[in-house]
Amino acid sequence: MTHQVFAFDPPERFVAGTVGPPGERTFYLQARGGGRVVSVALEKVQVSLLAEKLEELLAEAHSRFGLKLPESSAIVDNEPLDSPVEEEFRVGTLGLAYDVEETSVIIEAIAVEEAEFDADAETDAPEDEAGEIPDHLDRLRVRLTPQGVRDFVDRAKRVLAAGRPPCPLCGQPLDPAGHLCPRNNGYHRR
Repeated sequence: MTHQVFAFDPPERFVAGTVGPPGERTFYLQARGGGRVVSVALEKVQVSLLAEKLEELLAEAHSRFGLKLPESSAIVDNEPLDSPVEEEFRVGTLGLAYDVEETSVIIEAIAVEEAEFDADAETDAPEDEAGEIPDHLDRLRVRLTPQGVRDFVDRAKRVLAAGRPPCPLCGQPLDPAGHLCPRNNGYHRR
């Protein structure tokens, strides 16, 4: 089985974005460069963790290697994802690395293994016996400057915050019609 590695070193644009209304959004990572656009689908929690871990990676590079932490850009990318959004694969694993020599961050999004969804499968992760991720899975690999990482994180936080507002009592997302709030003894809350 052949696999593809979509490499962007560096991309013209690398962003997290969504398609659909709040509560029904599909999250994507999208890279553009060299006349091509690659979009991969992932879960909201993966976008949140990616942004959090990228911030931690920058802080670690600052403390260990003296990286000057970038400020937020004056130019903010609030543009929608490039259309048409065609999902290349669904992300199962995300990997991060810091390249000291090139002062850059490498983000790798690896496709979910189809066996992960098999209820009768013996393993929960796509790793082989040695703990390695199989080479036959599609990958999106992006190399970003520290400023590119800061811009990605800032936008990811805006995308995450643009969803449904939380219920002031229980913290669960409020739909436009409200929700059954456990803190309100199951009564409908608007």
